[in-house]
Amino acid sequence: MADEPVRTRGTVVHFVEGTVVHAGTHLHEQTHPLHTHSFFEVALVTGGEGVHHSLADRQHVSAGDAILLRPGVWHEYVDCDALEVYNCCFSADLVRRELAWAREDPLLGYLLWTGPFSAQRRGVLATHLDPGTVKEAVAHLDGLRQLRNLPANRHRGEIVGWLSLYLSCVARTVADSDERGDHTHPAVVDAMRMMEADPARHWTLTDLAGELHLAPGYLVRLFKSVTGVPPMAYLARHRAELAADRLLHTDLPINRIGESVGWPDQNYFARRFRSHYGLSASAYRQRFNGVRISPTGQ
Repeated sequence: MADEPVRTRGTVVHFVEGTVVHAGTHLHEQTHPLHTHSFFEVALVTGGEGVHHSLADRQHVSAGDAILLRPGVWHEYVDCDALEVYNCCFSADLVRRELAWAREDPLLGYLLWTGPFSAQRRGVLATHLDPGTVKEAVAHLDGLRQLRNLPANRHRGEIVGWLSLYLSCVARTVADSDERGDHTHPAVVDAMRMMEADPARHWTLTDLAGELHLAPGYLVRLFKSVTGVPPMAYLARHRAELAADRLLHTDLPINRIGESVGWPDQNYFARRFRSHYGLSASAYRQRFNGVRISPTGQ
């Protein structure tokens, strides 16, 4: 990937500075090694077959399969036979800024925020696109790819436009296959934003419901109807993602990272992080900075 705006350090894949979106095709034979990254990724299989392995599951993949991975998720491909993948990667900052509106869209909000956290998916959301939708999706990815060597500051609108079109293709398919409502209550969106804006705060359900002027039980029902989990579980998964990013990209001691995301008790932080990523915080940091550790053995 030397000519692409992504680089690998150990087993962490990261963007070259200034990159916000990348679309590119890759051919995998036999295996593609275990790795993680701090950006969103949607992998669309366009040919061949293989097995995608993450903490969520081991899934046989072939043409038409699409997998969204939130930042911090580790994954790999094994048993690949001419597996062709059209990868689309986009930064978390872009999602927070230019795509902030998408959280209130029932389809895109589910694809990017709530779906990967529901039903024990561990930050991974898989679906299957029919041939017509694959053709449409590839056209949008090609549009993104054609912008790869152009200055982002002069073409940001086009970049966001092509990305939005592509994500909408995937989101429509997910909506057709997942049993969920077509409306996200504003209180759920507000609750997400409040918790994400101040993750280190000692949030309680009572405090959060009070800020929203709702009864705690009603807020839980609203939240679970959209995400499949109560508000405090959503906050825990957000904190785990923040901790994973800081484990990979800072030299902060692990106990300081726990404090910074709202888990000052080191033992509690260890349990919550392991429940989300299947690794202790120290093993996660070591594994994805080049030290070989089995993800199922820690």
